[in-house]
Amino acid sequence: NHTTVVEFVLLGLADSRRLEITLFLFLVVAYFLVLLGNISVISITLVNNFLQTPMYYFLRNFALLEITFTSTFIPSTLYSLLTERKTISLPGCFLQMLFFYYLGTCTLFHMAVMSLDRYVAVCHPLHYTAIMNSRFCLRLILSCWAVSFLLMFPPTVMTVQLPFCGPNVMNHFYCDTSLLLQLSCTDAGFVEELMFIVLIIILPGTLIVTAVSYGCIIITILQIPSSAGRRKAFSTCSAHLTVVMVFYSTCIYRYIRPAQRGGQDSDKILSLFFSVLTQVLNPYIYSLRNKQVKQALKESILK
Repeated sequence: NHTTVVEFVLLGLADSRRLEITLFLFLVVAYFLVLLGNISVISITLVNNFLQTPMYYFLRNFALLEITFTSTFIPSTLYSLLTERKTISLPGCFLQMLFFYYLGTCTLFHMAVMSLDRYVAVCHPLHYTAIMNSRFCLRLILSCWAVSFLLMFPPTVMTVQLPFCGPNVMNHFYCDTSLLLQLSCTDAGFVEELMFIVLIIILPGTLIVTAVSYGCIIITILQIPSSAGRRKAFSTCSAHLTVVMVFYSTCIYRYIRPAQRGGQDSDKILSLFFSVLTQVLNPYIYSLRNKQVKQALKESILK
C-alpha cells in the first residue's frame, strides 16, 4: 500500500555506447547458440528411435529448461542495449525475478538428476533399465519442477509484497532479489534471511549430489582395464565437471558468499558466467559431442 515506485532502472552491463554495441553482438550470438543447440537436442531426441533412453529424456527436458531460463532475461537485455531504454515496470521486474530464480533452481536440480542417471548407468549398468524406467524418470522431472517452485515461491512472493518508495536504481542487467531487498523502504531482514537459507539448501545440496555421483563414476572409470576406455570416459566426465564447476562456483560466490550485498560490477560478470556462458556450453558438452547424437544429426540432415 505504500509503494510509490512504478518502474525500476537497470543500469545494465555497460556505461558506454561502444561497449553496449559490443555486448549486444555478443549476447545475440550467445542467445542464437543457446537456441540452436537446445532446439537441435530437443528435435533429434524426439524423432530418433535410438535416442529414446532415460539419458536423452533428461537431456531433452534440460534443453527445454535452458531455453526458457535464458529467455527470461536475454531478450529484455538485448532490447535495453539496443534502444538504451533501461527501465522495467514493477510487475515486469517481479515476473522476471520469479521466473529467473525458479528456472535457475530447476536447472540445478536437473543437473543433479542427470548426474544420478549417469551414476546408475556407469556404476550399476545391469540394473539401469529396471531403476530408470519411464515412470521413475517422469517422477524425477516433475519433482525437480515442483520442489523448485515450493522453495522459491515463498521468498519471491514476500519480496513482491514489500513496499518500494525509492530509490529505484539497480546496478544489474536483470531484476535481482538481493538488490530489490536493498531498495525496499522497510526492514527486509527476514526475507533476506529466508532467501539465504533457501539458497543454502539448494546450492550446496544439489552440488553434493552431483559431486558424489561423479566421484563414484570416476572411481568406476579407474577400474576399466583398457587405457583407451579410461581416456574416453575421463574426456566425457571432465567436460561435464568443468561446466558444473563453473556454474556452481559462480553461483555460490554470487549468492551465498559472506556479507554479500550485491550491486557491484563484479556481480554482473559472475551472473554472465552462470546465466549465459554455461548455457551456451551445456547443449554441446552434454549432448552434441555425443557420438550417437552426431550420427543421428547426420542421418537427419541427409534425409
